[in-house]
Amino acid sequence: MKLRPTAIRAMGRSHRLLYRLSRGRLLDRVAGMPVLLLTTTGRRSGRARTTPLTYFELGDDLVVVASNGGEDSAPGWWRNLGDEPRATVTRGTRTEPVVARPATVEEHEQLWPLITATHPGYAEYARRTTRPIPVIILARTKENAPSR
Repeated sequence: MKLRPTAIRAMGRSHRLLYRLSRGRLLDRVAGMPVLLLTTTGRRSGRARTTPLTYFELGDDLVVVASNGGEDSAPGWWRNLGDEPRATVTRGTRTEPVVARPATVEEHEQLWPLITATHPGYAEYARRTTRPIPVIILARTKENAPSR
């Protein structure tokens, strides 16, 4: 087992726990960026899987980056969304349903410079891996809530 992915998972578990216990008052920002909890449906288990992610607002939508810290494999939450794009996001004490989709080529080209200007670490992640790093649009919706 690689140390880096193991460390990323451990940090995610700790972050998720503190965020939930504090009702979003602790760890609601990382590196100056806001944090949400994304809950997807596990593609193999069918269980709810929650991951803390930094995000950007894009009008009524939210944007997250499937960087996986620059690892060559896509993050599990992104693979889960590939099978079931309906998910929920929690920001503070508010949870709402979303539907995920990858940014179009045009959207990616517009968003990537803004993303890397806000958090240069994403550019470093892109240099570390050979895979393209997806930008994900989370469309907020009152319908299509995941059945959990």
